[in-house]
Amino acid sequence: MRIDRTDLADLGTFLAIARHRSFRRAGLELGVSASALSHALKAMEARLGVRLVNRTSRSVTLTAAGEDLLASLDAPFAAIGSALDGLNGHRAPAEATGRIRLNVLEHASTLLLAPVLPLFHDRHPKIEVDVRVSNDLLDVVETGADAGIRYGGTVPQDMVAQRLSAELRWAVVGSPAYLGRHGTPDHPRDLAAHRCLRIRLGDESLYRWEFERAGEMIALDVPGAVTIDNTQFALALAVAGGGLAYLPEPCIAPLVERGELRVVLADWAPMGPGFHLYYPGRRQLPTGLRFLIDLIREVKPLGL
Repeated sequence: MRIDRTDLADLGTFLAIARHRSFRRAGLELGVSASALSHALKAMEARLGVRLVNRTSRSVTLTAAGEDLLASLDAPFAAIGSALDGLNGHRAPAEATGRIRLNVLEHASTLLLAPVLPLFHDRHPKIEVDVRVSNDLLDVVETGADAGIRYGGTVPQDMVAQRLSAELRWAVVGSPAYLGRHGTPDHPRDLAAHRCLRIRLGDESLYRWEFERAGEMIALDVPGAVTIDNTQFALALAVAGGGLAYLPEPCIAPLVERGELRVVLADWAPMGPGFHLYYPGRRQLPTGLRFLIDLIREVKPLGL
């Protein structure tokens, strides 16, 4: 069967829809509307005489034919992308092109990427960076990302991981006003009498605050009427006197320096795994992503 440019465009459209299982998200990736993608897919199915996708108001799933087509196309299209990316080896760094898609935790976006991306774009102005910030434990393959960034202990075992930061210390903080009203805890068990801002993890479980001193380790399901999954919200609540927050030191350092928050239980503050970038081992690392990894390791915004 002869393949022309229209076929290649349609197959690329199908792959985006199949990866995201969503016309809206596929449209965002390709820069077109969801309705335009729907029309393009319908025309492709009519031309091929095979239904590839089942659509409802709530879901997008592949038919058996769609699953077979996806399995057959994934590797060849990945090879084409790698071949085009390989041309960057013949360009100066400032002329390298491409697009990096990342799925990162909120902390990684603010503490690791934000200090580095301005310099990255100065050095590689033609490389686009598409960052999805989410604390949900998303599958980087299913979301169409090239790589993800998580804390070391949460990287999936079937992924290749590269360390991007040193370990981070976690601390409990409260506002002077809160501590003046409720007192300062001297031991982690004292938190039972405090208002704590509980943390919801990406898998919907509640995080048990961890403490360590002189080899003694404690993990507590702290009390609190407020449960959150956003650091800026936690900081705003803590500064306003809404309770004690448990966060990495780099997140709280500016507010502590300004006196808006105070660290408590400092001698119990534990070290936790640093950030790791991870990606499927079967995929070739895009040139732009290699440049970004090298720059993070050069700048060391969180040490290394």
